[in-house]
Amino acid sequence: MTAARTIVVAGAGIGGLTASLAFAAKGFRVIVLEKAERLAEAGAGLQISPNASRVLVDLGLADRLAPRAIAPDAVSVMSARTGRALLRLPLGEQAAARAGAPYWVLHRADLQAALRAQAEATPAIELRLGCVVEDYVSHTHGITVGHRRHGARGDTQALALIGADGIWSAVRSQLFPSSAPHFSGLIAWRGTVDAAALPQREPLRGVQLWMGPGAHLVVYPISGGRLVNLVAIVPDDWQREGWSAPGEPHEIQSRFAAAGWAPAARLLVEAVDSWKRWALFAMPDGGAWTAGATALLGDAAHGMLPFAAQGAAMAIEDAAVLAQCLGDSHGPGTSGDPLSVPASLQRYAQARRARVSRVQRLARQNGKIYHLTGAMALARDLAMQALGAERLMGRQSWIYDWRI
Repeated sequence: MTAARTIVVAGAGIGGLTASLAFAAKGFRVIVLEKAERLAEAGAGLQISPNASRVLVDLGLADRLAPRAIAPDAVSVMSARTGRALLRLPLGEQAAARAGAPYWVLHRADLQAALRAQAEATPAIELRLGCVVEDYVSHTHGITVGHRRHGARGDTQALALIGADGIWSAVRSQLFPSSAPHFSGLIAWRGTVDAAALPQREPLRGVQLWMGPGAHLVVYPISGGRLVNLVAIVPDDWQREGWSAPGEPHEIQSRFAAAGWAPAARLLVEAVDSWKRWALFAMPDGGAWTAGATALLGDAAHGMLPFAAQGAAMAIEDAAVLAQCLGDSHGPGTSGDPLSVPASLQRYAQARRARVSRVQRLARQNGKIYHLTGAMALARDLAMQALGAERLMGRQSWIYDWRI
């Protein structure tokens, strides 16, 4: 297949691999350049809401994900003060029937492994590990991407370059040198624990969102229910880049003990023997999207705080919309003029910008609400109970009901 039908994707994370599969489904050849020598675990648990799961199902991933994904029965909003549930937001079959697609929780590594297996089974996709994008130049015939692998320099001619290389995107740094993520003042601690080691008598079947003074905790099962994922969010001025810096268990345990969290929450935190932590950075609202024959997606475009559980979902949505925009003007049976690529990428940006901005704002607002203290926290709890589960779930419908 000629360069006029080739797309280069920088990054083999969830967004990059999803985009590769979506491009291949539109008849493109895809070359994925990933700087890592191997695709190791990055992060731990993920929540994949129906707006994203329906994209994955449409790409043929349901059978690969079914053995590992869990459809939680509910989100229980927990009070750190009392240790009791304020309310229970139903998910499971009820949410799937309402949205027309499942709500899944799963290990990030399981999703990435399923995407990789699907990509490797797709002849139109070539995955090159240990390959770093060094530079790129747009021209009348598309784009030339310079890359280096095992010390050897190479150039690839393509229709477009897609930067799916994360919050510290090298593609974005060349495309928009002044656009960079900013530190939120929060860090996330993540850990997993064998489900059998938890102090709870009953297996955890749903998501628990614990809200407390200046911090919150999210807990849910992954890996077919064998493991439980914990993410604790606390304020801090530690700002190291990366996802997997080790954290001392006594440090996070002491934070929750000093803040007077209920014993049930502290027992969950104390059950984890090994913690990783990462500083939470986010892109400015609206993100950074496209110029010439280059476009960004996922965290590279709009890295956001994780407090709406939509980071991975927005990357998956991006991939589907981008493939459609390029496929409409460059798919089989079209003229495929490289000069029209910038317009196709601009349509993608226009289709995504407002929705992503709204999710970014929601995530930031949720973080503030979760961490309220004193009388404000009590007012929050009473307001949520007064609204009730049905109306609170209804406020999420604009996210979950999205379709391309």
